[in-house]
Amino acid sequence: MSVIEVLSTGSISDAALVESSGVARSRLIRGVLYSINDSGRNPEIFALDSTGAALGRWALPALANHDWEAIAAGPCPAGRCLYIGDLGDNLEQRKHVTIYRVAEPATLAAFRQHAASTMPVVDSLRFRYPDGPRDAEAMWLDTSGISYIVSKGRSGKIILYRVPPGFGRKQVQTAERVEVLPITAQPALGQWVTDAALAPDGHRVAIRTYTMLYIFPVLPDGRLGSPTRCGLAGLEPQGEGVDWLDDRRLFLTSESRDGKPAPVHVVRCGAN
Repeated sequence: MSVIEVLSTGSISDAALVESSGVARSRLIRGVLYSINDSGRNPEIFALDSTGAALGRWALPALANHDWEAIAAGPCPAGRCLYIGDLGDNLEQRKHVTIYRVAEPATLAAFRQHAASTMPVVDSLRFRYPDGPRDAEAMWLDTSGISYIVSKGRSGKIILYRVPPGFGRKQVQTAERVEVLPITAQPALGQWVTDAALAPDGHRVAIRTYTMLYIFPVLPDGRLGSPTRCGLAGLEPQGEGVDWLDDRRLFLTSESRDGKPAPVHVVRCGAN
């Protein structure tokens, strides 16, 4: 297992963000990160900084938050978009799930202005898994805008899927099963996948569980190579989100517990 450097930077100050199920760094606004609540809470995007300080909210009343579990920033026809993965399926019964995308505001002032408007959704993509329903909380976009999903592990194996392009289409798409990942699902040890993020260089992916961080190299065909592993056990009440602040540092979010604000951390996972 590799060395992890940890800096506790603060806690989530917005009392409404109690289940930060994912996090995404803005590529347009320096120092801004976005997060979302899961499990049927209000459909809105929260802006915060790396200390957890609240920077604003953007309500999206046109959407339903069935179980939002992932958020990512990526390219789109509008330039840059925020992708929201309504992927949660604890009972693994949903016939299909949805990824929404909205144009990312270019400034923090514009983000805050959206909070008072009724900005429409740019579009959405509905898809099913080729091997039956899956609970998933991890999503990233590659440099061309293709979505990748990692299952949580409730069914035993942790599987990487690729979702074909299909935003704006009425038809439900079918994801492609890419590979089984070398992460052993062990719920008693916190080994369920809760988020993922593509590094700024486009050549590495961070995948996290409640208790472990994996850094995978991305192979030319979209599969993942052998990972570097760093332990997170005991760091967070319930670790959920991850994204890269730069090519070396990652930002972690957690759900709150016992009424206490959820902590946030900046970490670096590297070899001994």
